[in-house]
Amino acid sequence: MTTFDTNNGTVPSPCINVCRMNPQTGLCEGCYRTIDEIAQWSSASNEVKRAIWIEIRRRQESMF
Repeated sequence: MTTFDTNNGTVPSPCINVCRMNPQTGLCEGCYRTIDEIAQWSSASNEVKRAIWIEIRRRQESMF
């Protein structure tokens, strides 16, 4: 189990309901996902969702 899993084995969405795309970065200002990552989330496997979370963390670290 990774830090991105809930107790039931699902991977939670990174959405925090601040849905605003930054035109310079191409990322949502709330969850740091690309529009493609947002669009595929509901049908993505847990493996893909974990990979997106890892990318989100990398993006956050490089921005701050």
